[in-house]
Amino acid sequence: MLKIGSRTIKTAIGAPVSIFIAQLLNLDNFISAAILTILCIKVTRRSSILNAWYRFYACIIGLAVSSVLFETVGYFPLTVGLVLLIFIPITVKLKITEGVITSSVIILHVYGAGNVTVDLLVNEIVLLLVGIGVALILNLYMPSLESNLEEVQKEVEENFSIILKEIAHFLKTGDHSWTGAELTKVSQLLDKANDLASRDVDNHLLRSHHPYYHYFHMRQKQFEILERMLPLISRIHATDDEYYYIGELFENLADHVQPKNTAIKYLEQLNNIRKQFNREELPANRQAFEERANLYLLLNEIEQYLILKRSYKKSDI
Repeated sequence: MLKIGSRTIKTAIGAPVSIFIAQLLNLDNFISAAILTILCIKVTRRSSILNAWYRFYACIIGLAVSSVLFETVGYFPLTVGLVLLIFIPITVKLKITEGVITSSVIILHVYGAGNVTVDLLVNEIVLLLVGIGVALILNLYMPSLESNLEEVQKEVEENFSIILKEIAHFLKTGDHSWTGAELTKVSQLLDKANDLASRDVDNHLLRSHHPYYHYFHMRQKQFEILERMLPLISRIHATDDEYYYIGELFENLADHVQPKNTAIKYLEQLNNIRKQFNREELPANRQAFEERANLYLLLNEIEQYLILKRSYKKSDI
């Protein structure tokens, strides 16, 4: 089934509305109002506002440069090239290159008129205001991404839980059968989530705190820690009791992958495991020392994983 997005619908509405208003105002080159509207329809409110400003700013500069050069050099095809040769570097310097195409249309209007008059300048400015204004009004509406973000959050948490359970299973049984497919899945989900969260941030211009953006940032950092843990887990050599204690911790984490978990009790559990390990005899040789070092590195990584979650909850209150 063919899916039509909100941007397509707004473009289909905006173009004829812009033409209608431009015709109603008896503007010359009224079709260009639709072009402006189409170019200014964007996927977020912030990008729409910035894009509209860049295009308006660039068009005013293009109007000024073309008016001066056409009136002084003459209305010749080579003059169009000279105008663009001066105008485009200015837009690059001012970082408003998004307005080059729109401005080129305005520049050609001036060239086609063959004479710069007050009426021409007013016509072009009003044309800009109509085309850009209609786009800005339509972009006041942006579809909510809340349900999309909730769905991705649920998938991320489910895959996190599977990864933690597989780690616990390996520690307790030594079973190597896990393929690690969830790692690839989480990476893809986090990329999607960050894109959605960034778009949602740009749709809320006055919101200073965005819970989903911070949530997925926290999960991204936790995922990086999980990826660092896996090589450590494969290198550690511990007693059955040590494997069991750490495996139990991972199982508990797997059962409580959710935003409301503050991780405080698991930091306490981790601290108890450390105390248990500290009561054991010191390593007798270099190999045993390296194995114990890898074990403590793993505990440190688990601690960082939990601290990230605790910090997120503090910032979320």
